[in-house]
Formats: sequence, C-alpha cells, structure tokens
Amino acid sequence: MPVLVASDLDRTLIYSSAALALTMPDARAPRLLCVEVHESRPLSYLTETAAQLLTDLADTAVFVPATTRTRKQYLRINLPGPAPTYAVCANGGHLLVDGVSDGDWHRRVLARLADECASLAEVQEHLLRTADPAWVRKHRVAEDLFAYLVVERELLPEEWVKELAAWAAGRGWAVSLQGRKLYAVPKPLTKSAAVREVARRTGADLVLGAGDSLLDADLLHAVDRGWRPGHGELADTGWTAPGIAALPERGVLAGERIVREFLRAARAPR
Repeated sequence: MPVLVASDLDRTLIYSSAALALTMPDARAPRLLCVEVHESRPLSYLTETAAQLLTDLADTAVFVPATTRTRKQYLRINLPGPAPTYAVCANGGHLLVDGVSDGDWHRRVLARLADECASLAEVQEHLLRTADPAWVRKHRVAEDLFAYLVVERELLPEEWVKELAAWAAGRGWAVSLQGRKLYAVPKPLTKSAAVREVARRTGADLVLGAGDSLLDADLLHAVDRGWRPGHGELADTGWTAPGIAALPERGVLAGERIVREFLRAARAPR
C-alpha cells in the first residue's frame, strides 16, 4: 500500500528570498536551488539538500503538492524529481491530474460552495468597502473561488483583521494572513478534501502532511502524521494537534527538515 505525502508549498517546502531566514554566518549558509522564476526573476528556493531528499521521496511515496496557489501560479514551480501525478491547487478547488484539472472534482467543489457558504461576490464587496487603500496594494480573486488582498503589513490594523474574521465566519468563510497576503477563503474549500480523494484513488494507507498557515490546519487534522515549521500562523498561535510535530527550525532549513521527516516516515517499517 503506498504512502501519500501531501505538503503545502510556500513557506513550508519552498521559500522566497524574504522568507529564507538565513540567520547563520554567510559562510555557513546552505546552498540554494531556485525552483520558481516569475517575470524573468528568481522567486522561490529550497536547499540543495532538500532538493535531493525530495527526489528520493518520489521513489518512496506519492508526493502531492497541496497549495492555495492558482493553477497558473503552481505550474510555474519546477520542483526537483519527477512531476507529481496529482496536485491540489486553489486550496482544494482544483485537483490536477498530470497537470490538468479534474472537471468532475471541480464541479463537486462548486456545488458544495453554493450550498454551504456566502457568495464570493458578497465577500468581494465587503473587502472593497472596508479595506483602506492606505494599506491595500492589490485586490485579487483566485480562480473565481476566493479573494485575497496584498497589503502593507506594517500598516494593516490588527483590529480590522479580527473584525473581518468574525464577519467572514458568520458567512462560512475563513481569514488567513500570510506575509503580505490576506486571504478570505470559503470554509468548505479545503486541501484535506482533495487529499482524501487522492488517497482514495491511490489506495494509500498512510498519509503524511505539512503546512505552516491556518489554511493548512484542516489538512494537518486529516493526516496520520504531520509537521509544522517554527514560523507561520500555526507556530505564532501555538497550534497543535494529535500526531503533529512542531519543529524548531524556521525558514528554508525548516523546509529541509520537513522533507527529511517525510522520507524517514515513508521508509519506516509498517
């Protein structure tokens, strides 16, 4: 029976320059591999050691990237090793099979959203009306499924975020602040549902996972064993759950540790 490894990407496995957290002396910094280029500029990295471990993992388990990124944003990432057969994009809104969205899965997601939460249009209108242009840089909609703002983090009022979260919760939506992006996502739109579908299709009897943000909490609740890095929303709030290890590492070295833990657990006798 195969092992399935479902992992968030940004600030879990791959890191922007701003998120690397290279606090060691320069001469001791790890060698990095660029895995994403956007508009002709390098954007995301992992360590070369993590790259080799991820390649080894592909020989041992079914590796499933599980990201809030849109399909277009995900497909510009060039991870080491063979291309994953399955990938979860748009926080579970799209299940990619060999790079192509599974139409049946997407229709099921849309039906559930229509039944269980307020519309995207209502949330968009609220964000446009209440968010102050003084600290909002961009309003964005992802895959016609959820919305996010690009903000000036140091100017963003904490009280406004709390009020937005309370307003959204009453309408079946969740709010997550990750770096300079503030997400509003329907609660029924989950990575865990898509990962469970992949586990069903592959017959996996052990599911491992990792993530750093509140949008990953449902995924971590659904796995048999999981890890979270020492940074991010989950670490900042002290979030824990049975079977989830809180790692001390922060930044790109946390990503390396997570892949090492994946490989160790996937290879362990069962």
